[in-house]
This record gives sequence, C-alpha cells and structure tokens, in this order.
Amino acid sequence: MPERRPSLMEPRIEQLVERVDAKFTLVTLAAKRARQINSYFNRLGEGLGTIVPPQVNAISRKPLSISLQEIAEGKIVSQAAPEEDEAAEAS
Repeated sequence: MPERRPSLMEPRIEQLVERVDAKFTLVTLAAKRARQINSYFNRLGEGLGTIVPPQVNAISRKPLSISLQEIAEGKIVSQAAPEEDEAAEAS
C-alpha cells in the first residue's frame, strides 16, 4: 500500500463529504457560510449583531477555512429547501 501523502487541507475532503449528501451541497454550504463570516468580520465595529459569528476556534482567519471547519465539526448543517419554495421558483 502506498504511503499517504500529507495534505495541506484540514479538515480532509473525505471527512467533509460525509457530513453532506453531495459535493455540490458541500461547496454551496461552505461558500454561503464563508460569505456570512466575511460579513461578520467586516461589521465587527458596527455592533449590529445580525450575523452569527464563527462557531469554532479556528487557527485560520480565512472565512472559507473557518466554514469548512464548522461543517467538519457539525456546527453547520445543510437543510433541504421546502417543496413549496421550489414550486414557486419553478413558476
């Protein structure tokens, strides 16, 4: 068995995909949450409190890395859209 090469990415993709139903879901969930975290950091001085802060103690300060860590730890989960919303969008 070949030796496993160390990855620079932590958490690993395999671990993240186990938390969602598809890779596409992972990408959209992580991107949406990263935008929320970015907005939170940009509004820190304003005191608005409308955006949820990061839910993990992350080493990285990059919003996408923080969002992936939140998904890996189960702090952020994907929910299916209600069927009535999907029907309205199709019209």
